[in-house]
Amino acid sequence: MEHDLARYHRQMLLPGFGEAGQRRLLASTVLILGCGALGSIAADMLVRAGVGHIVLIDRDFPEIHNLQRQVLFDEADVEAATPKAVAAQKKLARINSQVRITAVVEDVNRTNIAAYARGVDLILDGLDNFETRYLANDFAVKYGLPYLYGAAVGMTGMAFPVLPHTQGGRDWETGPAGNFATPCLRCLFEEAPPPGTLPTCDTVGVLSSAVALVANFQVAEALKILTGNFAHVSRTLLNLDLWANDIQQLDVSNVYDEGDCPCCRHHRFDYLDGDAGSNATVLCGRDSVQLQPGPGVEQADLAAVARRLSSHGPVHSNDYLLRAQLVDGEKAYEITLFANGRTMVKGTADTGVARGIYAKYVGV
Repeated sequence: MEHDLARYHRQMLLPGFGEAGQRRLLASTVLILGCGALGSIAADMLVRAGVGHIVLIDRDFPEIHNLQRQVLFDEADVEAATPKAVAAQKKLARINSQVRITAVVEDVNRTNIAAYARGVDLILDGLDNFETRYLANDFAVKYGLPYLYGAAVGMTGMAFPVLPHTQGGRDWETGPAGNFATPCLRCLFEEAPPPGTLPTCDTVGVLSSAVALVANFQVAEALKILTGNFAHVSRTLLNLDLWANDIQQLDVSNVYDEGDCPCCRHHRFDYLDGDAGSNATVLCGRDSVQLQPGPGVEQADLAAVARRLSSHGPVHSNDYLLRAQLVDGEKAYEITLFANGRTMVKGTADTGVARGIYAKYVGV
């Protein structure tokens, strides 16, 4: 297919782009995991920039409260309950017909990530939980793919581009200007925090501006990587708090050399191989899913979760477990969180839905 490059003229004037850089973008494929706040903004920008193929994966449907920050959806999508990936695909196709957009309505896990990620040029994180981020990081390191971590909640956000250290050497490791490989996500955060210790958008809210800053940082790094400008890829961890007027670039360039990362140093892919991460089981005849915590989770912070969930419905807790009634969209659920991190989500037999409810309200 011959592309009309005129629409990218202002971008091609930039240093590091030109016609050659633009053609590299048009020949690239980006996998976006999650099409919520971060993912929808990133997809919008990458399609406008002329990335040739975008693969969107999301398990969810848009709800009215999403419209505050998820830029590819409108009230008609909410009314029709159109899956986010499909609604985004339709909107993006109207923005740039030169770009191919693949929509996948799916819950990404270790059994299917290879089917969607193998052969792409870059993985962009629009996720809502650490477990799937570690899974994406494992896949990226094992197969030598760039991975763009991003997260935003409340007034805060973080982002970091991963150019993994590989055994075989990739373009960013073997170029004439030097080796630009970075630490991976598990270099920065070796283990997921215990259940209930992190806030979520559903418990503390989220500022759309914080989301937009993180997503556009991810997009800028993606464009550098896809055009081969590895020397300009950030080697710092973006950490921002817009309420405190605090934007930092934290130097993490020595974390790989000084650490002992199980993933990129020892090539142990715990989440991809199934040795870590929660294990979901459908409880027969009970309309419930049980989620087992990953290794290393010893104690859930029941009191912290109870405080956060009290605004969503009745909560009962004791020394052994927490039980919360809540309504998500138009459906009622019951979450039972045990002290050891084991969780039961009542109200669905869909493991993807259960993981989504867990990520929203428990927060890991």
